Amino acid sequence: MTTPLSIGLVQTAALHHAADDPGAFATDVRRVVAAHPGVRLLAYPELHLCGHRPGEDPETVMHAAAEPLDGPRGTALAALARELGIWLVPGSVYEQGADGRIYNTAPVYAPTGERVAEYRKIFPWRPYETTASGGAFVVFDMAGHGRVGLTICYDAWFPEVTRHLAWQGADLVLNLVRTPTVDRAQEVVLAQANSIVNQVFMASLNAAAPDGVGRSVVVDPEGNVRAEAGPGPEEVLTDVLDLGEARRVRTRGTAGLTRVWDPFEAGRSPIALPLYAGRIDPESWRRGAEG
Repeated sequence: MTTPLSIGLVQTAALHHAADDPGAFATDVRRVVAAHPGVRLLAYPELHLCGHRPGEDPETVMHAAAEPLDGPRGTALAALARELGIWLVPGSVYEQGADGRIYNTAPVYAPTGERVAEYRKIFPWRPYETTASGGAFVVFDMAGHGRVGLTICYDAWFPEVTRHLAWQGADLVLNLVRTPTVDRAQEVVLAQANSIVNQVFMASLNAAAPDGVGRSVVVDPEGNVRAEAGPGPEEVLTDVLDLGEARRVRTRGTAGLTRVWDPFEAGRSPIALPLYAGRIDPESWRRGAEG
């Protein structure tokens, strides 16, 4: 049995130069939590704390905003999650890696104030984004609720990413977005497609103007849009999800028919995957999805 999870997706513009006013984000989070006291998981869009204003050089902003995850910004975010007793995904941030490179990274803080996960964007939007590429698929467990996977914006265009998170047992995939362009229409379709083919909940959270065009969505494991924000200014999109529904759909099938994790019968030969110099092995196909 799983406990329903109340989520809040804050579709808003980036908090530009957050370092100049370190209390501004905390004030906003407290405001949202006060208005939606039942929310347990609160998330913000891609680079919410590290956005650049129109006309600013993104490279300059990136280098000025980059910090190690355990730096002052991370310490403040951990304290805020602990103060409010929520799971906090503050959007992605510019992370100064120990290797000297800068990553676009989404940290996750538990109600205890512990940083329980950090995901580095695997597919930066080349050539426009110059952050280093991450190299790991990341999920984290919310005790009593289920397992959540993380992606950032352009990752959603690569089906391998969501498929790996589903294989790792994700019931919900949270996609943090900063899309100001017309292809947001395709991203909404991709949220539905990724839900359908992987039988997971998808929450695609876009920024509001001028950093994004909104249209954040929550999609169920059968591809139905449960909630959708408009294209206008700030909006808090809320929903209550029973993440166990993803496991039910995988077991009984989409529309009670299609079970995409059950195509291989015992004894079938592995299938070569030239793209990955690897293979789909029937012996391991279901193992991660069963979580």
